[in-house]
Amino acid sequence: MTVRRDFQEPARSRPDLVIGREDLFTSAREQLGRGGSVLLHGPAGIGKSTVLRALAADYGGAARTVLRCSATESESHLPFLALADLFGLVLDKVSGRLPAAQRTALESALTGRGESTLQRDGLALRLAVLSALRALAAEGPVLVVADDLQWLDAASAELLGFAARRLGDTPVQMLCAVRTEGQEYDRHLRASPPDTLAVRLGPLTRTQVSALLDHRGYTPLSRSTIRDIHRTSGGNPLFALELGRALAESPARPRPGEPLPVPTSLRALVLSRLEMLSDEARRTLLVASAGARPTLALLHAAGRENAEAETAQAAALGLLATEAEGPAVRFAHPLISAALYAEAPAAERRAVHTALSTAASDPIERARHLALATTGTDPEVAARLAEAAALARDRGAPSVAASLGLLAARHTPADSAPGPDERRLPGPDERRLQAAEDAITAGEADLARDIARDVLTRATVPAERVRAWMVVIEAAGQALGDVDAVFPQALADAGDDPRLLALVHYQLAWRGLVVEGDFAEARQEAAHAAELAARGGDRRTELMALSFQASTETLMGHPDAPATVKRALREPQDPYVACHHNGAGSARFRWLIMSDQLPEARATITALLREVRRRGMVESEVHFLRFLAETELRSGHCGRALDLARESLRLARDSGIGEGASAMLTSLAEASAGDVDRALALAREAADHAEVDGDQMYLSRALAALGYAQLVAGDPAATVRSLRRVRELEQSLGITDPARGRWHGDLAEALVRIGEPVEAQDVIDTARVHALRLGRESVLAVLDRAEALVRAARGEHEAAAVRLASVRDRLGGLGYGLEEARAAFALARLRAQAAAFPRAGGAPLPGPASYDEAARLFRRCRALPWLRQVDAAATAGAAVVEPAPVAAPVVRDALEGLASMERQVASLVMEGATNREIAARLFISVKTVEATLTRVYRKLGIRSRVDIVRLAAGRRTT
Repeated sequence: MTVRRDFQEPARSRPDLVIGREDLFTSAREQLGRGGSVLLHGPAGIGKSTVLRALAADYGGAARTVLRCSATESESHLPFLALADLFGLVLDKVSGRLPAAQRTALESALTGRGESTLQRDGLALRLAVLSALRALAAEGPVLVVADDLQWLDAASAELLGFAARRLGDTPVQMLCAVRTEGQEYDRHLRASPPDTLAVRLGPLTRTQVSALLDHRGYTPLSRSTIRDIHRTSGGNPLFALELGRALAESPARPRPGEPLPVPTSLRALVLSRLEMLSDEARRTLLVASAGARPTLALLHAAGRENAEAETAQAAALGLLATEAEGPAVRFAHPLISAALYAEAPAAERRAVHTALSTAASDPIERARHLALATTGTDPEVAARLAEAAALARDRGAPSVAASLGLLAARHTPADSAPGPDERRLPGPDERRLQAAEDAITAGEADLARDIARDVLTRATVPAERVRAWMVVIEAAGQALGDVDAVFPQALADAGDDPRLLALVHYQLAWRGLVVEGDFAEARQEAAHAAELAARGGDRRTELMALSFQASTETLMGHPDAPATVKRALREPQDPYVACHHNGAGSARFRWLIMSDQLPEARATITALLREVRRRGMVESEVHFLRFLAETELRSGHCGRALDLARESLRLARDSGIGEGASAMLTSLAEASAGDVDRALALAREAADHAEVDGDQMYLSRALAALGYAQLVAGDPAATVRSLRRVRELEQSLGITDPARGRWHGDLAEALVRIGEPVEAQDVIDTARVHALRLGRESVLAVLDRAEALVRAARGEHEAAAVRLASVRDRLGGLGYGLEEARAAFALARLRAQAAAFPRAGGAPLPGPASYDEAARLFRRCRALPWLRQVDAAATAGAAVVEPAPVAAPVVRDALEGLASMERQVASLVMEGATNREIAARLFISVKTVEATLTRVYRKLGIRSRVDIVRLAAGRRTT
């Protein structure tokens, strides 16, 4: 019998659950699957009931009986109510199996027809609940689902706890949720079965809040607004959804610098406690809610003389968090501050900001409060805000600069009068555009786009219009195909002004590369942009264009690349360009890493990363984290590379910048040091991003990452499919430098594994021509490693072993630790196979036939997926080190005419190995085994595996 009252959860509960709760849901589900119990705990609104319902729906089918109760605060005083919810529908089924005293006590408690109490019938009731659960469990597993344990009536809580502690091996599991703060769940855990797993639901990240809001359909919200929602909600999903709903439904959005409006549904959660405050204490908290970093000193400076006593009163009510040390005044939850501010009348808020505009010690804070205390336009206030924005920009806080810039624009008169020095002051649109550019730097592309579009609705000055178009293009990121219509309009607005034309042609260079996939066109546009910028005296745009030209030539393998890099690095330099991810420093890094100068590349990118973090340049930080991860990966520091790549991906997803590129690099790192399945998923995600954006350049990089992950996963056929497409793409793009993607060795190795050595040699020969021309030593070494595999497949074992030993040493000398380990692995595998399948008259290969060195090198790199391959090879090799003797001369003569791979496959068939076992031992696919056997049959004049076995037995075939 199954009792499932109200177990049909709302349709949207399960999708909400997987947002940010995947790991804890999995661990809870596994705990239930092991027969254990689960206690979910966390603060109000954190999503406990959603997870509880989903787990019950997901696991409930495994139980024969499901008992459920959900307590409420208003009914918590009614004794035995939860017990009635749990057992009310099964009382008739179990009462007949209970001893008379227990049955009477339980029926009295559940029906209310008697006067049963814990004091009078305590032991009988306790035993009755335990016996009832055991009676139900005798027919099959029982799942008890209890929500809001904190409101459970005392009698029911006591009885359930008594039974839970004594169930032992009885198949009764409990799935419960309780509202807690901190470690309060301990007492509930003590009242649960001994094997209960406590799972705390914590706050969601900003990315998870964004996904939750998007799932609920609140898509028009900008990233900056989502950031504010996350901060105000504290990551609480219920609070975030309510804030998102209120904003999505409101025609007016909060002004720059103002907290989010808090809907009535959330204000009620905190305002009841505010009513217990004195009027003076409430005013003090309002000042604290308006301040960015409130302290007791700030409250005193703002005129709150009794701040200590008033904040102590608020802390006693749970409105403020008590600090053991330090002067900070911190609200117990951000929502309390937001609700308090939202509830205050506008005039009272302005008065608070007026007080703080002189009390705050930081000039940025003083300017912000002055703006929020002022209504209408005021050129002096606007100027102070613009100065504060510049200061925030210099401090590396571009997001703050953007907010202050928008405030400055709002207070700037439409017709700017000359300043004290007779210079024209910037107009409101100029200040808006500066704010948009700061937003781009901060990674808030959607905010920047909205500002630029707003400016374009009224701007008539060509310089302002072109500047706004540039923001629109920058905000598109890699999806430049989406803004194709912008370019003709920007060119028309630029007219014949070389400074404005340089800006447009610089973006056209990017379009040529990303959308058209034409490196030659991109290089030509970049060179033209640099020339126009030099003519117009715009050094910043000139340097950006030269840097882009240098990077393009580097990727193309163009002979002018070194000279262009030097031009981009000449003085005078621009500090912004010097550390920009598309600037001169980045171009130099690309040249260094493609030229095998790994220590210099690491030093360069580390310095750039430090500077962009200081400046708050989020987009550049995403790219530079990825570049540093790539450097560490090539150096064989795979664990460090994985940490950096994951950090880059988290930041990319938080900001919505460079997600595809970061997913691509993280895939490479995961395949080398982490989870191969995750590597495959990330590579496919990166390829999808590139396909959607129409980005041909990153599509080839994503597919190269996919091919590498497929190779590590042991699927050479899939590797070949992916990397053949990369080869076609790069040929069409005009990319000739094999150091750009470094996929050629992987493709050749995979081709050998599927039995295509001729195509593998062609890949090697083609790439070697360009690698020799450009002096790419590490690429040449990897190509030699692949060629050694081709030779081994042809039976040239001695030459292959000599080549692999040389390659291993060369790669080690260049500092490519992971590639060195791969060469050692290939050599160990070759020696092991030669030892297992010696050729007649062939000398044994020099060196030990073990995998110890390869394992040591992979362990040093922390290349766990590769290390697992070494372990598998060693285990498989142990099974074939001493193959069954094949004494008949006719067998040796027959096999001598076969190629190396064919001979190995035939020998394993003679031992009785299946095709799958052969594939595992020789590290090839099952399809390759099948194709090889077909060739063996043809060469030996036989028709089946049975004939090979007959050969092994010295019998004639028919």
